[in-house]
Amino acid sequence: MRRLPVYLLLDCSGSMYGEPIEAVKNGVQVLVSTLRQDPYALETAYLSIITFDSSAQQVSPLTELAAFQQPNIQASGCTALGEALALLSQKADQEVTKTTAEQKGDWKPLVFIMTDGEPTDDLNKGLAEFKKRKWGMVVACAAGSGANTDTLKKITECVVSLDTADSATIKAFFKWVSASVSSGSMKVEETGAEATTLNELPPPPPEVNIVV
Repeated sequence: MRRLPVYLLLDCSGSMYGEPIEAVKNGVQVLVSTLRQDPYALETAYLSIITFDSSAQQVSPLTELAAFQQPNIQASGCTALGEALALLSQKADQEVTKTTAEQKGDWKPLVFIMTDGEPTDDLNKGLAEFKKRKWGMVVACAAGSGANTDTLKKITECVVSLDTADSATIKAFFKWVSASVSSGSMKVEETGAEATTLNELPPPPPEVNIVV
């Protein structure tokens, strides 16, 4: 079976402490419970979470939705986004089945990045690794006014922004992510084609602004 890998890269730096990080935890719960109710997603979507603060760590390896366990997420430290991209590249190499002459591998991973600040490490180093791989849809989200959408545009064309990093807005973002994963799962199952642009995803809610 061809899996649809979904990687969430979540900023857990000190500026996310308090309401934002609690909202992220709730958002992940909402995401998983919503996708578990979707037969397409349940069949094809596999989820991994990479968090980044002063360093990056994979807190949930790529796991089928039915077996997914909510990781413990805390906020502290800086914003090692470059390291997170490098770690994502490394983990995808290990976890995603590649297509060969003998078998069709997994679908190209969907990647959702959420950050509320500027990277504090060397973004370009991680970005160089990231650009060497083939990804499906990559969506970067600037949460609140501290995140620079120009920086995120270096990673992907698909950038969205949240005016604030409060619980209602972050929850709206995660609901949109779950709807996007659902539609991506349905698309690959029914048509064998992958979503590549924001136009192919469900329209975002009012709290999520598309950056052009």
